[in-house]
Amino acid sequence: MDARSLVEGLFPHARSRELAAGANKVFRIAETDTETSIVKVYAVISREKRERRALEALAGVVGVPKMLDHGIEGDLAWLRMTDGGAWNLAALPKNPATLEAAGRTLRNVHSTSASITNLVVGIDSDYVLSHYRSTIDRLGRFRRRFGMDQTVLDRALEIEPPLATAPVPVHTRPTPSKFVVNDEGEVTLVDWEWATLGPPELDLTLAVWQLASLFGEDGAAAFRAGYGAELPESRYRSWVAYHSAVMMLDAAEVREGRLGDLSYLLDDLTQAVLGS
Repeated sequence: MDARSLVEGLFPHARSRELAAGANKVFRIAETDTETSIVKVYAVISREKRERRALEALAGVVGVPKMLDHGIEGDLAWLRMTDGGAWNLAALPKNPATLEAAGRTLRNVHSTSASITNLVVGIDSDYVLSHYRSTIDRLGRFRRRFGMDQTVLDRALEIEPPLATAPVPVHTRPTPSKFVVNDEGEVTLVDWEWATLGPPELDLTLAVWQLASLFGEDGAAAFRAGYGAELPESRYRSWVAYHSAVMMLDAAEVREGRLGDLSYLLDDLTQAVLGS
């Protein structure tokens, strides 16, 4: 059974539209003209379990989808949740009010003490330091493919490493497309299968970095205002170095031959470690 057949069998009298196709399939289900929900079908059952645990732990947190139902059909797991909206920050023009709302949503998550995982610690400061250094070291193997000067890697190991404070519930991948928006401007953060305990700076700096690329520094500032916290510039820059290096390494390790245009990542890594 494929994902579409599963959804049509579960909701035979509803209209369904596929929203995303990848490892997981996502469908919007309309059972009436005004009531919609989201059904996510997972190729790997363990991913549904991880997302379900996160949603259960974060139940009641404003800006997190509410789980409605779940199940397993054959080798496919599925989860039905509330519909956060038809738009996302990556597809919308800059709107300071919406960006502030997105910042509040992320802060709501970080402010809870929910038992989001069965891990005792998750991602802590020791992990961040070790992963940062190993990422920079491994990236050195692909330096020529990126056209990267060795000075950038050397300096990346010399700067103050990313600050990681006490672990809280984190999303780990709060990129602009994960913040969905409804017609009223309310923001919901989706895709929780990689959630864990980790430093809030991990989420905050990734979101701010990518929003700044999309909407400029004033757009990122609106998000930070909604979140209600700031990082010193030096601390922010080291996290940008971390995020850009991780993305470059991921791309290099999974792609053969040409990497495509990843110069923006190299530019951000270079600026983060060498300054403008």
